Amino acid sequence: MKKFYFIIFFLFLVNESSASIKNNIIQKLNFIENMSFNFEQNINDKIEKGKCILQYPKKIFCEYDLSNKKILVSNGKSFVIKTTSSYYLYPLKKTPLDLILDKKFLLDRISETDKYYSDKKIIAFKFYKNENEINLFFDKKTLNLKGWQTIDLYQNLNIVYLSSIRINQKIEEKKFILPSSELEN
Repeated sequence: MKKFYFIIFFLFLVNESSASIKNNIIQKLNFIENMSFNFEQNINDKIEKGKCILQYPKKIFCEYDLSNKKILVSNGKSFVIKTTSSYYLYPLKKTPLDLILDKKFLLDRISETDKYYSDKKIIAFKFYKNENEINLFFDKKTLNLKGWQTIDLYQNLNIVYLSSIRINQKIEEKKFILPSSELEN
């Protein structure tokens, strides 16, 4: 009989701990209005690095550490990837980035799920919407968003890792104005 009560007590602790971790992530994410961070992006084993500013809802500005001055900008409706020699404009709704930049969507999905992966360093959630699979990674100690994994518009595996995260900093709104299509020579 003692074994039975121990197992029930242990299951209660595991559920309580899981609920607590999930609730703490939800509280932390609710608090975040914006974040700036360094990133490392791996698309089909091609590594690119840079810095980003993310502002909820659905705005992001990223500068890549490349000689072609690559930037990615979302104003909440569209996003642009621009280099010195190319300019691509996409409707945000057609990309997984639309969901990653949507704090309400993330909060709703995390709230709804009881399943997630956890190890010593990260907590990972997996979501599906409109043929998009999104894996979100949170740091287990700080509960900060640590990255995500998606399939991009061209069906490439896209993994983004965040570091040097700063939360709720003062941000210039003009960062999220889409750049013009004029290219540098």
